[in-house]
Amino acid sequence: MSWRERLIDALDIETFFIADSEEEGRNLLLNMLKEMGFKDVDLVFAQKRGIGVRVRGRAYIARPGERYPWLEGKSRGG
Repeated sequence: MSWRERLIDALDIETFFIADSEEEGRNLLLNMLKEMGFKDVDLVFAQKRGIGVRVRGRAYIARPGERYPWLEGKSRGG
């Protein structure tokens, strides 16, 4: 079973990008998550620090309150 099949709700990523502005850091993070194949993504935090931006983002597999396929015995795919 792949990690995508085992991930229940969301993936949080925090990193530091060399960037000139918070906006550039935000865009880098959101684009990275989308390039990883996630469609539902949020920016949680961004802060300009020195030569770059510290960013935290969340990629959702299922948001709270959604119907969870794994509880219904259905495969979520890979």
